[in-house]
Amino acid sequence: MLKKAKKKTAVLLSTILLASSFSVVAAPLAQPVEAAETKAVNPSAKAHDQKVIARVSTERMFEDARYLAETIGPRVTGTEGEQKAAEFILERLASYGYEVETQEFGIPDKGVGHLQTSDNKEVLVTIPAGSGGTPNDGITAGLFDAGLGKAGDFTPEAKGKIALIARGGITFAEKVNNAIQAGAAGVLIYNNVDALAPLNPSLGGTSFDIPVGGITKESGEALLKDVAAANKTVNFNVQLLKNVKSQNIIASRTPEKGSNHEIIYVSAHFDSVPFAPGASDNASGTAVALELARVLKSYPIDKEIRFVFVGAEEIGLVGSKYYANQLNEEELKRSLVNFNMDMVGTAWENATAIYMNTIDGKANIATDTALATAERIGTPSELILYQRGASDHQSFYDVGIPAVNFIRREPGTAALEPYYHTPLDTMKYLSAERLKEAGDLVGASIYSLIRN
Repeated sequence: MLKKAKKKTAVLLSTILLASSFSVVAAPLAQPVEAAETKAVNPSAKAHDQKVIARVSTERMFEDARYLAETIGPRVTGTEGEQKAAEFILERLASYGYEVETQEFGIPDKGVGHLQTSDNKEVLVTIPAGSGGTPNDGITAGLFDAGLGKAGDFTPEAKGKIALIARGGITFAEKVNNAIQAGAAGVLIYNNVDALAPLNPSLGGTSFDIPVGGITKESGEALLKDVAAANKTVNFNVQLLKNVKSQNIIASRTPEKGSNHEIIYVSAHFDSVPFAPGASDNASGTAVALELARVLKSYPIDKEIRFVFVGAEEIGLVGSKYYANQLNEEELKRSLVNFNMDMVGTAWENATAIYMNTIDGKANIATDTALATAERIGTPSELILYQRGASDHQSFYDVGIPAVNFIRREPGTAALEPYYHTPLDTMKYLSAERLKEAGDLVGASIYSLIRN
């Protein structure tokens, strides 16, 4: 059992509306039931808030996000980009005087692919788990239009060629198996709906000896035009990476006096999906967490604070699961709450609300504290309590730690920005003002819980 913390500030939701079986929406913050009482009990709260807000730098957060998204670029799990991001975070935290730990862990083997046409056009391709590899120079071959990839869609002409297959009709694994039976040298599966990012086909745990890739509908239709041209070929290169590692970067600070202090965790993931610079997802959350580490590095505190920057989130919360499962029984007993930030800075105009996602859709110490803080500091965006996992707060919750994920969404629909997981997740669509809003809200909330 976790210790129940005494809440320094508390605001009850005046009304909670059940939006659906999946989501819970918090009532507006205009008239919190206990707001007046909270101010009376703690008249210095606003002054303490300003100690954080006045120091949170919009410019520094924006430039840190830019460095991650543009200087480093895509930070795919297990790649050099993710490693560079980890090194950047580690060096920054060490410069602030924190005790910093690098926590390495293994990830599933993966493939990295390149696809190039004979007229030197690069085609974005995703390599699914279970794909075979190629020689270092790849394979160069003509294309065969295999329709939906059913057995009857193949002819003897498919032998030695790369089968171009449309999504739909049968499973991806069946498509690949039929291509192998026909003697194809490789498989490219293109989407049947428009999307900015390449299709990521799931092979259902089956491994194949030939290379397999996923591409967009647009790319597939463009390649279909080359099928009939005898002199048109593509070079398909898939390199399999084995024994790959990722890492978490953890910075800790403990009070000067006493021992066995309660622990507050502040987390954000720094990896991104293939081809995405990951400005919003999640250079934004990483940049805010880094800035809060700077702001909170020297104030007197009465609780332990841990900034946990995790890798491998995009392949199934692997980094945060590893971190949370490494916590021992004594640490778990001292664990108070997790504040997680993911996609907090999008400039998408429809994302006017800050969603506070909890796994069970219920309020906890993090959401109560954030609501109280928002009322005090006048957070301009609506705060919405919502039932949702799909980020690193899930891993903390799973080991018994109250947790919340702060993320910007469209009110009502809960939609994410249209640039999500695409090559358009760039600094063009990141808002400096919303980074500041997240930094002020989360930073002041954390400080209200840890200040001495």
